Amino acid sequence: MNEIHVFWGLYIASAIIAVSMLVLLFFVSAPYGRHIREGWGPSISSKWAWIIMESPAIIIFIILYVISDRRTELVPIVLLVMWMLHYIQRDLIFPFFLRTNKRMPLLILLFGLIFQSSNTYIQARWIFHFADSSSYTISWLTDPRFIIGAVFFIFGYIINRHADLVLRALRKPGEKGYKIPFGGMYKYISSPNYLGEIIMWIGWGLAVWNWAGLLFVFWTLANLLPRARSHHIWYKETFPDYPEERKALIPFIY
Repeated sequence: MNEIHVFWGLYIASAIIAVSMLVLLFFVSAPYGRHIREGWGPSISSKWAWIIMESPAIIIFIILYVISDRRTELVPIVLLVMWMLHYIQRDLIFPFFLRTNKRMPLLILLFGLIFQSSNTYIQARWIFHFADSSSYTISWLTDPRFIIGAVFFIFGYIINRHADLVLRALRKPGEKGYKIPFGGMYKYISSPNYLGEIIMWIGWGLAVWNWAGLLFVFWTLANLLPRARSHHIWYKETFPDYPEERKALIPFIY
């Protein structure tokens, strides 16, 4: 058995798990953040959990780039920059601005580590090794699929970052508890941070235009569609004056 067989075996297993997670998470909210609850075993600080959990997305991606024969080619470098734009923010900046003392079960941390490690390997190994050498020539940067994907990625990144800033501004240093967020896309939906992330990774899927990117899009939807629904229900149950016109994730629709 060579690496390509391992790659596709991991890909198929990941796709099957993603389908299972999509169904499961509509019935059971993942127990972290505002949905934390007893019965999930030992836990650690959410700040350090995020740092540990997201770190494979940086470490593995860089390693597979460095050992690649394509590390001097422009398109792989551009895709590397796009990937790092999100994950350096998510792993090395975002956790240090969390104004919460919440904890995350070690079990959830383990699941996150497994996902990030396998997904990063699938994304990076395809771009830097398994993709046909003709797929990512310089001409790809002028292909409509890449251009539209890059626009989606940047647009989603902006939505995601703005939503995070709104949430952070809700609490003053040392303050606890949750409040209703207002501003930006919060006028229309309960989870613009998730909407931004979904748009961003759809953009990634278009920009890379391969089976690996498609898998990541599906995983993002499988995780964030039910998570946004759980957030929306939580807001409505927690705040009697929660704006009725807001939807969960897609303005005016869902």
